[in-house]
Amino acid sequence: MKQGYWAGEVDVQRQIVRAWNARAEGKTDEAIRLMRAAADAEDLTEKHIVSPGRLAPARELLGEMLLEANRASEALAAFEASQGREPNRLRGYLGAARAAKAASETTKARANYERLVGLTARADTERPEIKEAKAFLGR
Repeated sequence: MKQGYWAGEVDVQRQIVRAWNARAEGKTDEAIRLMRAAADAEDLTEKHIVSPGRLAPARELLGEMLLEANRASEALAAFEASQGREPNRLRGYLGAARAAKAASETTKARANYERLVGLTARADTERPEIKEAKAFLGR
């Protein structure tokens, strides 16, 4: 394995940490800029064949940060971009549904909550996220 790959992965993680630190310090615009840079850098890399999927894709984290900053439409775009690259992630569907709901995009909110419920249809537990989705869907 080339060290360049791992150096890039570590750099993305470092940028993510810097972004969350800036957010914790109340520097929202800087935090979003840093997280967007991390997401852009991560988009340029491919997951190595022997490594598992990313625990939290940077683009998904960007969506969460944008949603916290009440920038729902931008958050939805980030979650949708993340879904294209990292499909079938519970947190991705949940974030997209919440962002769509906040942006008054009811059709997209419903579609993402439906995907979340479908993804967990055979789960042996009822997580709060699933309850939230079912409540939105009226189930």
